[in-house]
Amino acid sequence: MDETKERSFLLVAAVVLPSDLIRARRTVRSLVLPHQRRIHFHKERDDRRRQIVTAITTIGVQATVFDAVGHRTTKAARDACLAGLVEYAAKTSAARLVIERDDSTLKADQRLLFDEVRRAGIAGQLRYDHLKAHEECLLAIPDALAWCWARGGHWRTAVRAVVTESHRV
Repeated sequence: MDETKERSFLLVAAVVLPSDLIRARRTVRSLVLPHQRRIHFHKERDDRRRQIVTAITTIGVQATVFDAVGHRTTKAARDACLAGLVEYAAKTSAARLVIERDDSTLKADQRLLFDEVRRAGIAGQLRYDHLKAHEECLLAIPDALAWCWARGGHWRTAVRAVVTESHRV
């Protein structure tokens, strides 16, 4: 999962099935340019963005958007999105959440996730990891999808087939 704060706080969870992980990682790694450590979508040129979005739409990923419009603070919005994400993970029997690591939110995220996972009754069933984007190349997927969804217009249209659900939290 990754988020954007561009217009309102959006969190995007991209689901890659275990049977698709190898192919998805191979596809994303092939998009990283020689001088790049990782793909960071908002820093890419539009032609590269189109190339990345096209690749994402071909690897069988599905995504859910959590929109925290209306929350007064970024922390409240993030907390609401993470709580919604855990509820979604419980509903879909997800085995693992990979969250792009932000050291400024790490401790608060861990406390919230610990509480929400227990509240959802999935302690021991759901593993969550905070990783840097260069440690898990698949974090480029929700990064790209969040940017496109927040940008709207033709960018949102380009990823609409991948975004299977959208929730206001």
